[in-house]
Amino acid sequence: PILYSYFRSSCSWRVRIALALKGIAYDMVPVNLLKDGGQQFSAEFKAVNPMQQVPALKIDGITLSQSLAIIHYLEDTRPKPRLLPQDLKKRAQVRMIADHIVSGIQPLQNLSVLKQMGEKKMEWAQNCIASGFQALEQILQHTAGRYCVGDEVTMADLCLVPQVFNAERFKVDMGPYPTTTRINKALLELEAFKVSHPSQQPDTPAELQD
Repeated sequence: PILYSYFRSSCSWRVRIALALKGIAYDMVPVNLLKDGGQQFSAEFKAVNPMQQVPALKIDGITLSQSLAIIHYLEDTRPKPRLLPQDLKKRAQVRMIADHIVSGIQPLQNLSVLKQMGEKKMEWAQNCIASGFQALEQILQHTAGRYCVGDEVTMADLCLVPQVFNAERFKVDMGPYPTTTRINKALLELEAFKVSHPSQQPDTPAELQD
């Protein structure tokens, strides 16, 4: 497998966590979203992903983009360890939390949107994340065990950790979100989350390496 990734892309990080959890070895091709006006806009990368976004994963003779579509494919083809609970109610909760982050928070504060916001980008990002986290905290108070839904790592957790990382980057006060903070801390203790962390990637700038 070949993963097209950017160290700080939260969408790429979700996929890196899934690959690590499932023990799937891969080669990484860095796509720098800032260098050269954004390497994702090159003709070469547009041929890989017409949406000109990371991640993209070449695997089993196909090329997939969109992080959740990639994770669902990995789940379907390499089901151990599973990232979707067998219990259908819990499974729905996992998908709900994942979608809440992937559709309701992250796109509002991603790079392409922030470029449009100019000097207000920090304030915009903080407001979008805080608004989403207020809802997320309420949901997690009903679904959480050790992690987002019960005590097993699920697709929801793969979405949570990169979003909390974004929140901290944009200096969001995490005080009002104790459940979210607790789950994030527990997940960051797991090896798959450590090795996939933005500070540990081949394309991480030296000053941001951990």
